[in-house]
Order: sequence, then C-alpha cells, then structure tokens
Amino acid sequence: MNSNAELKNERFKRLATARTNEVIKRLRILGNCANRYVYEYSDDDIKKIFSAIDATLSEVRKKFHVPKENEFKLD
Repeated sequence: MNSNAELKNERFKRLATARTNEVIKRLRILGNCANRYVYEYSDDDIKKIFSAIDATLSEVRKKFHVPKENEFKLD
C-alpha cells in the first residue's frame, strides 16, 4: 500500500470507528425508550421506528457495495 492509500485507510478507520460507536451509543439510548413504566407506545410505533432504521441501514450498506462496472461489448 502506498503512503496516500495508507493515509486514506487510517482516516477511514478513525472516522468509521468513531461514527460506528456513535451510532451504537444512540441506538442504546433509543433502547431506553422501551421502558413501559416511563413511556407508552404501540406495536405500530415500534414497527415505524425499526422500519426507518432498517431502510436507512440498507441505503448505507449499499454505498459500501459498489458493483463492478460491466464492460460494454458488441457481440
């Protein structure tokens, strides 16, 4: 790996680690809302929350899996 690639990889690891930890922290905080002694919510509320989270997670995951470009050929 050349120097520039190493710098990009180090920056990726640093930022991805920090951002992943922040997402995990926020999800755990969201989990605090599950306390039925403090909050009232319906199954529909929960479905909406996790549907939004799942959709966003799917969008972001797709960004990391860029398909290889197919080469054009005339057969």
